[in-house]
Amino acid sequence: MGEIYVKATTAKGISDIELRKRLKESLSDKGPLKKVLLIPPDFTRFHSQAGKITAMYYEMLKTDCVVDILPALGTHDPMSEPEIREMYGDKIPLDRFIVHNWKTDVVKIGEVPAEYVCEISEGLVNNCIDVELNKRILDPIYDLIISIGQVVPHEVVGMANYSKNVFVGCGGSSMINSSHMLGAFYGMERIMGKDHSPVRKVFDYAEEYFLAEIPLMYVLTVTTAEHGRAVIHGLFAGRKRKIFEEAVKLSQKKNLIYVSEPFEKVVVLLDEKEFKSTWLGNKAVYRTRMAIKTGGELIVLAPGIKKFGEDPENDRLIRKYGYAGREKVLKLVSEKEDLKNNLSVAAHLIHGSSDGRFSITYAAQNISKEEIESVYYKYAPYDKTIVKYDPSKLKDGYNTLESGERIFYISNPALGLWIAE
Repeated sequence: MGEIYVKATTAKGISDIELRKRLKESLSDKGPLKKVLLIPPDFTRFHSQAGKITAMYYEMLKTDCVVDILPALGTHDPMSEPEIREMYGDKIPLDRFIVHNWKTDVVKIGEVPAEYVCEISEGLVNNCIDVELNKRILDPIYDLIISIGQVVPHEVVGMANYSKNVFVGCGGSSMINSSHMLGAFYGMERIMGKDHSPVRKVFDYAEEYFLAEIPLMYVLTVTTAEHGRAVIHGLFAGRKRKIFEEAVKLSQKKNLIYVSEPFEKVVVLLDEKEFKSTWLGNKAVYRTRMAIKTGGELIVLAPGIKKFGEDPENDRLIRKYGYAGREKVLKLVSEKEDLKNNLSVAAHLIHGSSDGRFSITYAAQNISKEEIESVYYKYAPYDKTIVKYDPSKLKDGYNTLESGERIFYISNPALGLWIAE
């Protein structure tokens, strides 16, 4: 089989019938399969439609082979049964799902040389980066491994997915920490929405040198959410980097939103089922920061936020140091051993700050005012805030309220990157 490139011809997107046909086609030259590993994203990528694709592959394969499913958790919490059912449907037995543990389930398969890292980071980072993978990906028992995911703007790598799903989603602490800090050192504004970032070059190096013998196929989507409904605009399947590049081009058209003037005030809604920590919810910050004017205001409606980090240790460090701004965090990394040993948290603290350029207010109901303010955000009670900014009455884009106030509303920050021209 050659690569599969399918782009929707209407605003309704790729139909389920067409999707199923193309997925079946992707298996046409794979021969008899005895055991297959599917690597989809977790619930934090619900709108990727990777859950639907995973369920379709399972139905196609279950009769003739054993299918295991390893959600690419990275450092996120394991998925609950309700999340599994909502994302992947109710036809896959729960015992087919395997939980990835980024601290205990990985083995080192190589390293990206320090000289190369120094070169691609323009001298900002000069240490080697260990390449670690979940041990199941290396198990020769699998005839085929299918990595499924969504290409969308990303704060660390530029454009999410492709080999990131493997190296970070199913990777270990060294790759996760080092790649996040490399992106943070280099600068989000130089990375987001672009393909050839320093972090992507690290993944490309590792893909070329350490994954060549693994029977791996990538299946990538480009999606948007129209009126609360996820729409698949593109499906790209194969092994070569070309499929990722084509997906990037489409995502740049569909997921990059250019605005003619910087926002004075932005209101972002975080779906309470999808966003339960600021670790995830700060998409509201970094996906809008390039469109908010200096002195502007970001209000995050966060009914589901209950904590800061997904991992207990990450949560502790965020509470200890807070979203203190790029310069302060870089200084802390040089001084504090616990932060130096957890660079993904340091990177996250940089990503979640406005560096004092605009204010960030979390309107929350499951985390206290004292907690929110302790990490350098402003707090507002959720119930009172939605009286003024009612999601049921707002539309995506500019809204003029009854008071005459003009705001820009975003119902899902995970599917876009807003940039002021």
